[in-house]
Amino acid sequence: MLRRLRGFLGSGPEAWRLALLYDAARCAVRLARTARTMSPEPSPLPGGISVVIPSRNGRPLLEAQLPGLIRELAGFRAEIIVVDNGSDDGTRAWLEREYPSIAVDESPAPLSFARAVNRGIRRARYSHVFLLNNDMILESGFFAPLVRAFDAVPDLFCATAQIFFPPGARREETGKAVITQPTPEDFPVRCEEPLPGEDLSWVLYGSGGCSLYDAAKLRFLGCVNEIFEPAYVEDLDLGYRAWQRGWPSIFACGARLEHRHRATTSRYFTAAELDRILEINYLRFLATAVSSPTVFRRLWRQAIYRLKLQRNAHALASALGILASAGHVPEALYREDLFLALTSGDVAVFPGHPARGTPVLLEASACVPIATPHGSASAYDRVLVAFSEHLATPGPETLACFVEIVLVRRREGGASTAFRAALQQTVRKWRPGTARLEGAGMAQYAGDCAPAVLR
Repeated sequence: MLRRLRGFLGSGPEAWRLALLYDAARCAVRLARTARTMSPEPSPLPGGISVVIPSRNGRPLLEAQLPGLIRELAGFRAEIIVVDNGSDDGTRAWLEREYPSIAVDESPAPLSFARAVNRGIRRARYSHVFLLNNDMILESGFFAPLVRAFDAVPDLFCATAQIFFPPGARREETGKAVITQPTPEDFPVRCEEPLPGEDLSWVLYGSGGCSLYDAAKLRFLGCVNEIFEPAYVEDLDLGYRAWQRGWPSIFACGARLEHRHRATTSRYFTAAELDRILEINYLRFLATAVSSPTVFRRLWRQAIYRLKLQRNAHALASALGILASAGHVPEALYREDLFLALTSGDVAVFPGHPARGTPVLLEASACVPIATPHGSASAYDRVLVAFSEHLATPGPETLACFVEIVLVRRREGGASTAFRAALQQTVRKWRPGTARLEGAGMAQYAGDCAPAVLR
């Protein structure tokens, strides 16, 4: 094993150390398997939205944010909780004077993002928790698309907003978070630009700065993992652990906001320090959250090789200690290779015409069909899952034939894990009474069209 890894990583003492780290990781995860246990049903909470805002010396940001937030919460049962996180700018006194209805949870010393938001989550009274950075400005009609997503998607864990940046700034985040690594140097998790008309596509996780969560599920998972100091990757970890239980996250394009990126963290850390924090926390995530030995080996190997290419000695030196302190990793209830393929950027969801309440027909196709109803198919609410050579918005004539179209980018190599996962999640969402498979090679997906199939 070590000889083969040495050939992959190169020669010299550094390569040997990396090989040993990888092999230790493989053994640690294999030995840390625990028995598979089912989740109890989360207990319901009163309907409403609890907004949790961590803020460290962020009074000017809150002054800009709160009027729009209060406007957007009108019509919802809601509360706002500001976690005043070690501020010395008079935030608490100002809030108590100007916004007495806002609850303030004050920490004299600054806490990590995870520890700060967990204080707010534990105080939340309503069925849904919205985590919001203080440097986000909400657009009109913000919350309705997020709330509708929970009505549309069974067992939904998280609906995340579409993120924009101020004019002239590069759009570093979009809300459509996927796991993909085009080159070995690329960080494996990134945001992609959503396609026109794309909505309710599955994502790996929701941004911790602008996402609506099922509060009971959030608490069942133990809230945000506090091993991630001082910030970054905790939202990835949270979404991943939810997916392991079969609880999806989706991207709601109609919930739009502007992010004044790193308006708080950049005051306390340099860009280089933030990059180091990101890399260390990503290794922590892999060591503590990834259950499948096969998936872990692939992701850990990629991470170590990428750090080697970067000559990131600090992160590499931390890797073995991270593994040693990782502890047990429970077995996932939903296959990790499936939801990673589903959230790889190869799947996009497009709403069509409104559902009419007629029986649902699921069509699984080797290609996007011509936009003409199939005889008796016009009596159904049709849902399409289809392969496509390139992901692109379907034409209006095609969208008019279906209540939803799910496109899956065709990859070489036969059976598609992403297509299988998309079928399973679409069946779970729509509960079709009838399924039709069309095109070469589609018979292999027949079992994935059965209701209540999740494996």
